[in-house]
Parts: sequence; C-alpha cells; structure tokens
Amino acid sequence: METLILTAAFEPVQRVPWQRAMTLWMGGRVEVVEAYDQPVRTAQNHYEMPAVVRFLRGVRKRGRGRVKFSRKNVYVRDSGMCQFCGRYVERSVATFDHVHPRSRGGRTSWDNVVLACFGCNQKKGNRTPTEAGMKLLSKPVQPKNLPRVWGLGTSWQAGMPPVWRTYLPD
Repeated sequence: METLILTAAFEPVQRVPWQRAMTLWMGGRVEVVEAYDQPVRTAQNHYEMPAVVRFLRGVRKRGRGRVKFSRKNVYVRDSGMCQFCGRYVERSVATFDHVHPRSRGGRTSWDNVVLACFGCNQKKGNRTPTEAGMKLLSKPVQPKNLPRVWGLGTSWQAGMPPVWRTYLPD
C-alpha cells in the first residue's frame, strides 16, 4: 500500500510506502487526511493506515539542479509509454532498454535509456533499433524538469486508490 503526500496547500508531492508515511506522522511532520480501512497494529496501539497525508509546514523547494537519473524518472519522462510501440506499460512490469546496447559500450544515461514493454525489449535484444528494424518514438534526452508529482504522472489513473482522486488533477 502506498500513501499520497500533499504539501501544506494540499498539492500532491509524491507517493511513498505507508510505513514512511507512518514515520512522518509519528514524528509530527504530517497529519493524516484520509486513511485506508486497514488498521496498523502495534503491541500496545491500533492506528489507521494513512492513505493521504499533508505536511503541516511548507515544503522547501529543491534547488534547480539537474534531474537525477533513476528508473522512476525515466518512467515519468517517457510518460509510461513504450518508446517503440507506444503502448502504456504498468510501472511494475516496465523494462528499460539501452538504445546502444551495454555490451557494445552503451552507457546507462539519460540519452541512451528508454522505457520499453517486455515484447519490444525482447525483440530488440542486443541490437540497435536500426539493426532490429525498430524505430524510437522519441529521442531520449535528459529532461530539464519532471512533473512535480513524480511517479504519479500528471493525473489520477486507473489502479490508484480511489481516495487519491480528490487530491489529483483530472
């Protein structure tokens, strides 16, 4: 289960495991706005499992540095779409393909890694897209910034907990 974190102004920031949200709540940094029906039990107490929490104070904006390379950020950059066939890929089954294969000296960097579905990744294999007869939908580049709600996309999506719908844009 995951928890949606909101700023003090009720803007979505990110999603985290419910355990992290409990730590923030117990530390007095957030308040629980919505809870799941599932309780969290300790040896002495029962708590509601947080579905949506809100920071009590403002969140410091991070510096305008480079966007960190990570699997999550590649997924967000490519909007959850396979860059070969254009189909939406669930985050849990998404694969990441090196355009120029690593075995041929390709690096793991923003300009060489794209999101791919399992079928396209298998079809391309250890070849370049040209050698495999495949075409990239967009050239991989390092983004200047990512949507504020990393990992969530820009709106509510099927599969997300219904209690989040109120807090995410349509």
